[in-house]
Amino acid sequence: MYRSEIVQAWGKILKGEPPSLSIEITKECPLKCPGCYAYDDGHLGGGPTLRDLNDRRGQALVEGVLEVVDRIKPLHLSIVGGDPLVRYRELELMIPPLLARGVHVQIVTSAFRTLGPTWPKLEHLHVAVSIDGLQAEHDARRAPATYERILRNIAGQRVTIHCTVTGQMMKRPGYLGEFLEFWTPRPEIKKVWFSMFTPQVGDQMPEILSPDERQRAITEMLQLRRQYAKLDMPELLIRQFASPPQSPQDCVFARTTRTLSADLETKITPCQFGGNPDCSSCGCIASMGLAAIAAHKLGGILPVGAIFRASIRIGETRARYREKSGQKYQTRNPLPILQREEASCGTIEQRAK
Repeated sequence: MYRSEIVQAWGKILKGEPPSLSIEITKECPLKCPGCYAYDDGHLGGGPTLRDLNDRRGQALVEGVLEVVDRIKPLHLSIVGGDPLVRYRELELMIPPLLARGVHVQIVTSAFRTLGPTWPKLEHLHVAVSIDGLQAEHDARRAPATYERILRNIAGQRVTIHCTVTGQMMKRPGYLGEFLEFWTPRPEIKKVWFSMFTPQVGDQMPEILSPDERQRAITEMLQLRRQYAKLDMPELLIRQFASPPQSPQDCVFARTTRTLSADLETKITPCQFGGNPDCSSCGCIASMGLAAIAAHKLGGILPVGAIFRASIRIGETRARYREKSGQKYQTRNPLPILQREEASCGTIEQRAK
C-alpha cells in the first residue's frame, strides 16, 4: 500500500466512510471445501445462511454492484463468493466501469474456469487464486478446481497465489518451501501470499494450527521470504501473526472494511469471516498487513494505529450525525501535509522489509 493510498483511506475514515468494500457477488460455488467460512451456519449471524439468500444475476447483478459502489465509493473492492467466476459474464460487464470509477478491484477465485482474456492488461485489476496446499491435498479438498485445471485456466495471466496454512500442512516438515518451489517459477505467478486458518470460537478442526505450529509457520515464512522474491510478505506483516488483533474492535481491517453478502444488502459482521471468529487465532493476511502498518511509529514515538483508532471514532461520530440529520458530510482534505510529502516517500512495504 502506497502512502498516497493511505492518505486517501485516512480521509474516508475521517468522514465515516469505509475505504474498503468486499462483496460476495454470488452464493454459488462448484467446490465443497472443508472449513469454508462462507457456508458456515453462523456466517451471517445465525439466521439465514449464504445459500438462503436471493442473489442476483445478469444485468441486475451488474447494476446492483455498481449502485453499491457508487453509494459507498470505496477505494478498494474485493469480489468474492461463492466463487465469482460462476458469474463470469457479469464480471466481464462490471469490471470496466468499476475500473473507470478509479476503484482497485480484486477478484478472489478458485480458477475453476478460465479467466478473462483481457484481465492481465487491466491496470488496478488483481486476481487472487486460492490454493489449498500441494497437489495431493489441494485436489482432494478443492475438486473440480484441481491443479491441472488451475494451471490451464491461468495460462497467460498474472495472478497472486493465496494459500491458507493449516495444521495438516505444518505436520509435514518443509511443506511451505515445497509449495513455493512449485509455484514461484511459473511466469503467470506475480506473487504468493500465505494466510493461516482462522477458526470460529469453539471449533475443533484439524485445520486449526497449534501454538507451536503457528510459531513454526512464522519462522519458516521469515526464512522463505529471503529465498523466494515472489513471497510478497514483509517481515513486519509476518511477525504480526504472533500477536493478532484480539477483537474486531482492535482490528483495523475489520473496522475499515464493509462486507456485503450475495443479496447486496446483508452486512457480514464483525469482519469478512462473519459469525464469531476466534480472533486470538486469526490468520487473515489483510488483518496482519494493516496491523503491521498500525504498529509503525511515526517519528519512533506515535503508533499509526493510535491515529487510525482516533480517526475511526471521529468518522463514526460524523456518520451517526449524518444518519440522524439525513445530510451528506463534505470535508476538506484532512491530511494536506502528508499528501505533499508522498512524492518523496517509498511504499509501506518497502519500509517494512
